[in-house]
Amino acid sequence: MMAQTEKENLLALLIEDDLDLAGTISDVLKMHGISCDHAYNGEAGLEFAREGYFDVIILDLTLPKMDGLTVCETLRSEGIDRPVLMLTARDELSDKLAGFEAGTDDYLVKPFAFEELVVRIRALSGRRSAQSKLFELADLQVDFARNIAKRGDRVLRLSPAAWKILSVLVKHSPASVRREQLERALWGDEPPESNSLNVHLYKLRQQLQQPDEVEVIYRDANGGYSLREKVDGE
Repeated sequence: MMAQTEKENLLALLIEDDLDLAGTISDVLKMHGISCDHAYNGEAGLEFAREGYFDVIILDLTLPKMDGLTVCETLRSEGIDRPVLMLTARDELSDKLAGFEAGTDDYLVKPFAFEELVVRIRALSGRRSAQSKLFELADLQVDFARNIAKRGDRVLRLSPAAWKILSVLVKHSPASVRREQLERALWGDEPPESNSLNVHLYKLRQQLQQPDEVEVIYRDANGGYSLREKVDGE
């Protein structure tokens, strides 16, 4: 039996049709301070995910009414970016690749150790999934399926470098991204010594921010940048 740990105020959505397994998972997560809502089938799970905010979605692959791959694909197509941990009895590489293609962030093969499940939930919690195909903030839309970014009806004309910076900011939104992270995303371990990053950031902000539009990109006190809504007092 795993020892009870300090509460973390995490909320998971478990979509699992095996009621015995679902009950055990819920009990284990509760021991570790992780609350758990449960849906028995894929259609109900999809509605739960649409209507509520969850730190992690734990999704079985084989479900009544709608299978796990379809649930995950639908979530990502609708811009729901909560991390998805997929559970399955299938351990073939092709099955795992299908799960990642559908938009899952992690994969756990049954039977699994509950300690590992808890560790993976903690690792995923608080992240914005990189698998989401649509990001929205104010009137900004970033469509990764079509590689298009828009402010309202205005299509942003972004260079490859600006698109890469925007993608990193979206992945971490609303958290701040350090300059070093952006430089690593653009140039790996060999960033140029010039002010190239400042130039790319300036061009991105020119496209992202017109005078009559709500500000969505901010330079923070630590020198990093964040894609977020305005905070009271700014």
